[in-house]
Amino acid sequence: MVSASGPADTLRIVSRASPMALAQVERVRAELAVLRPGIRTEVVPVTTSGDRWLGDLSALGGKGAFTKEVDAALVAGEADLAVHCVKDIPADRPLPAGTVFAAYLRRDDIRDALVHPGGLTLDELPAGARVGTSSVRRSAQLAISHPHLECVPVRGNANRRLAKLDAGEFDALLLAVAGLERIGRADRISQVLPVETMCPPIGAGVLALQCREEDSRTIEAVSGLGDADAWREITAERMLLHVLQGHCNSPIAGYARAEPDGRLSLRARVFTPDGKTVLDAHEWAGPLDPATLGTSVAVALLRQGARELIDRIPH
Repeated sequence: MVSASGPADTLRIVSRASPMALAQVERVRAELAVLRPGIRTEVVPVTTSGDRWLGDLSALGGKGAFTKEVDAALVAGEADLAVHCVKDIPADRPLPAGTVFAAYLRRDDIRDALVHPGGLTLDELPAGARVGTSSVRRSAQLAISHPHLECVPVRGNANRRLAKLDAGEFDALLLAVAGLERIGRADRISQVLPVETMCPPIGAGVLALQCREEDSRTIEAVSGLGDADAWREITAERMLLHVLQGHCNSPIAGYARAEPDGRLSLRARVFTPDGKTVLDAHEWAGPLDPATLGTSVAVALLRQGARELIDRIPH
């Protein structure tokens, strides 16, 4: 946690330069100021290839396009801490050598939201209405629940997507509730979709703090920000995704839930992009540890044919 350009009590946080990412960093800075008031923080912004590229993410190697430059700054020692949305971190490849997650913050809302200028809900949208989303997970589930609606590809950060909606490029927009709350735009939400209609992505609503594994001072400084329930839930979810070997074009959804009595469950779904084939699995951990639960649910999906379904999807 020693900065080449600052005192030893300055913690440098690397982040994507988008408004969403910077808002997430501000949450970390605020929570850290309460936990460790003697530590100063400064932000090291980077623009990732995923932020610059507005085409299909698979052409850049998938979700890793949003983390590669952030990881590089951390590994090179240009920063001490990285803040990631867990849903953007690939699970089909390991973390960069020499790095570790020091904490998962308390989980925010995992649900998706519909944004419509007139405040309509999904059920109220007319046939042929264009819904902006580039998520194969969302488009597959929309094809199941509302096949009369048309999905329109849209990229860019949440603010840019909202601007495109306001410009009339589509009729409605699907975004994460947590993301809209983080950028102060929860007022735009027309409808919060239940998880039964729109199962969330793996890692939804959780921020991860990544450090160099030999940097014990930073790990010690930030580990107290971690939430035990979020750690258990994300461990199960990411093991599920790792065993399934999903890629950025895989319509995989799921979430774990830690109950107040300590029980842990994991629900997961795998779809074809058109939503015509749906595989489901839901298990309770019982005595199983979170990683074993994730493995068990993944195996249940593999027994139903998830491997063939995922491998048939181009990426």
